[in-house]
Amino acid sequence: MFHRRFAGAEELHHTNDIIRKVYAVVFPDHEEPRVPRTPASRQRLAPAPSEGSLGAVPRRQTGRLSDTVVTYLVDRIVGGAYPPDSALPIEAVLCEEFGVSRTVVRESVKVLEEKGLVRAAPGRGTRVREPQEWNLLDPVVLEAQIRHDRTLTILDQLVSVRTALEAEMAADAAGRITDLELAGLEEQATALREALDDPVRYAEEDATFHEMIMRASGNLLGQAIIRSIHGKARLSRLYVGHATRDGLTESLAEHVAILELLRRRDADGAARAMREHIARAWASRRPTPQP
Repeated sequence: MFHRRFAGAEELHHTNDIIRKVYAVVFPDHEEPRVPRTPASRQRLAPAPSEGSLGAVPRRQTGRLSDTVVTYLVDRIVGGAYPPDSALPIEAVLCEEFGVSRTVVRESVKVLEEKGLVRAAPGRGTRVREPQEWNLLDPVVLEAQIRHDRTLTILDQLVSVRTALEAEMAADAAGRITDLELAGLEEQATALREALDDPVRYAEEDATFHEMIMRASGNLLGQAIIRSIHGKARLSRLYVGHATRDGLTESLAEHVAILELLRRRDADGAARAMREHIARAWASRRPTPQP
């Protein structure tokens, strides 16, 4: 038995391959051992990060290992590093890059299948599905879509969905809202007025105002959808934009108008005011799409 130093990253990578092959022969029914990773091997295994991507896998991962693998693979699929009908890297490659076992990789791929991103093709490996088959309401998928939305297509569609649902819920709320709920909205309008000089606080109070109307509508499914898609959109600087005092003042006036229409039980007016408010707010802060 003897010892010697490795000459470098390439020699280490070659030795890792030998370790795997020997282990597979001696212990065919067991997990392969984890092997050391070097910066060079990580760079070779991972696709080049695109603009808006999560970048390189962190050396020290927090939380469940499978969550990290899923998040990075979703990001690469949505970002185009793994285009539709392409095969995911084989298990051994993913194990080495992420520093996890085959069990973790298999669990992660199963999650990707549940999200509609990949399918196992006999004899062809695990292949990426077309975007039309992805579950866009899945939080991880939606967040990645928004992160890579250079053309603003997803954000425009998100606003359209939000506009339609919230306008309908405003109409429903006009026929159902109680005096206690109206009093709560009046207090919330006051909170908005007090936050005019604090854009971050105003955004929070704004979201609460809309949440209260959705709750008054009784539409639990619509509320859940909006909470999901709008919550993820608000994490994007492209969606949030840069608020101005004049813009917030106009927004406040629109909220007060919606409140007054709800007080009058004017369903059509409340729906129209909500639709115009959301559309105008997005148009005022929508950035210029990147080519």
